[in-house]
Amino acid sequence: MSASKYFFRASASDFEKIPNCPIVYWASKKIIRLFEQYPPLSKEIETREGLTTGSNDLFLRLWYEVELEQVGFSMADSNAAKSSGKRYFCYVKGGEFRRWSGNFEYVVNWENDGEELRVFIDPTTGRIRSHNYNGEYAFRQGFTWSGISSGTFAVRHVPSGFMFDAKGPMGFALDMNEQPIYESFLNSVVTNHLIKMLAPTLDFKLGHILNLPLKSVIIDRKVMGVATNAINLANIDWNSYETSWDFTSLPLLQSEYRQATLKETYQKLRLHWFNMTMKMQQLEEENNRIFIEAYGLQDELTPDVPLKEITLTCNPHYRYGGDKTAVELESLLLADTMKEFISYAVGCMFGRYSLDKEGLILANQGETLADYLKQVPEPTFMPDDDNVIPVLDGEWFTDDVTERFRRFVKVTFGDEYYQENLAFIEQSIGKDIRKYFLKDFYADHVKRYKKRPIYWMFSSPKGSFNALIYMHRYQPTTASVVLNGYLREFRTKLIARKEHLEQVSISASVSQRDKTNALKEIEKLKKMIDELESWERDVLYPLAAEQIEIDLDDGVKVNYPKFGKALKKVAGLS
Repeated sequence: MSASKYFFRASASDFEKIPNCPIVYWASKKIIRLFEQYPPLSKEIETREGLTTGSNDLFLRLWYEVELEQVGFSMADSNAAKSSGKRYFCYVKGGEFRRWSGNFEYVVNWENDGEELRVFIDPTTGRIRSHNYNGEYAFRQGFTWSGISSGTFAVRHVPSGFMFDAKGPMGFALDMNEQPIYESFLNSVVTNHLIKMLAPTLDFKLGHILNLPLKSVIIDRKVMGVATNAINLANIDWNSYETSWDFTSLPLLQSEYRQATLKETYQKLRLHWFNMTMKMQQLEEENNRIFIEAYGLQDELTPDVPLKEITLTCNPHYRYGGDKTAVELESLLLADTMKEFISYAVGCMFGRYSLDKEGLILANQGETLADYLKQVPEPTFMPDDDNVIPVLDGEWFTDDVTERFRRFVKVTFGDEYYQENLAFIEQSIGKDIRKYFLKDFYADHVKRYKKRPIYWMFSSPKGSFNALIYMHRYQPTTASVVLNGYLREFRTKLIARKEHLEQVSISASVSQRDKTNALKEIEKLKKMIDELESWERDVLYPLAAEQIEIDLDDGVKVNYPKFGKALKKVAGLS
């Protein structure tokens, strides 16, 4: 076998034709000529690195941690932000691989034009940090990308109203009317191929973007339409999930997908998601075809885009990846969709959402049921009145989370197919709904909200007692409500149950088998009662007496630990 098969021959002068002279010995002559023939993208766009806060823990929040009324959306410029009286503003900060739109999760404290952040002293140096603030570019429409990638370069459209981070740099078209064209170019297979010449380590800097060769023939209205449609699809997908601030209602409950049963409704929604994914794949492949032809790279590139790179959350190939079979992917998507239905139901139980009004209802600190009823005077599904919902292994309360969820299923999908709908949910998630709430719901919630949960779970050491609260409705008396309204009543019921079983165990009219079962349950109840008495004495009673205040501005990372062992531990929070 010839040794030449294992070697590339390249001229050093060829490397010099590529900006910054990277050693890309695999680059073809045709690719190298592109850098000679065409002007750099810097002739048409500007790029800027964003803000370095000096302490993300102090100045950044996931948007759902803070009060909604404190967030300034759609700011036109810095002056509008400054005069708005808002504390937090939308913030672009890198994120996972996603094309066209999305990853809008963070807000930054830029109150009064960044008054606090501008004077923040770096604790390591004792000096005010240089924050690299590009004021004239703040809140401008542009596009962003994640600086470090696992392999594929992608940009996302950013509407006006955002500030941006050093890990989420932004580009701005000199002619804003032409911006979709550059977004299409940068999301094409041609750019992905070329940029690997400029950034072989996949650490995409401003210069790498600016040095891409731009062929004028690409100024084509076709790609303008591709970008507009792709951005629209990506936005619809991103806003279909409750962790988006533009989420309005759960797709499963929207009238266009509604069928007689939950299963049939899911099937219709799933078909819609499939069509969305196919449409996006068609758009991206058309986009690639345009640029491959424009750059004459038919011999080196194909327009094909694998399903795993169609970056829509509703696309299981992207969402779950790996080498899973089609059956496994469908099973995961179905399970997660049902869990999203359950999560939305819990949101309705607390008044965060309503079946009668789109968007967020209660999302500011200390709001109450009275605040909810001002917005939704005659609710189809009434939220909890005291902001405490027990989560227990058994029907100890008529208003516990399982009973409330069953009522929610009846309200949303009717009585006729209730048993069938509930069975479909339980089959989809792989367990009884009570067991799901007890064992899995909170872990799923913590994961969905990126370890910054908005529903908090009071939980005894061994989980014999659990109760959910909504942090935006928290009051200093909430722990007392948990203690007096639920824990003590639950313990009283356990004691009554134990006393009843003790009578069973000595009754002459009861079989030996029933006596044996009663004695086993008595031992279990004793342990539960001891656990709850100890937890009340050492943890919950002192906490209730303290009447802790929280400030949502401090974020979950500061507020959650204030409750110590009263709340279920969240790994990685502190």
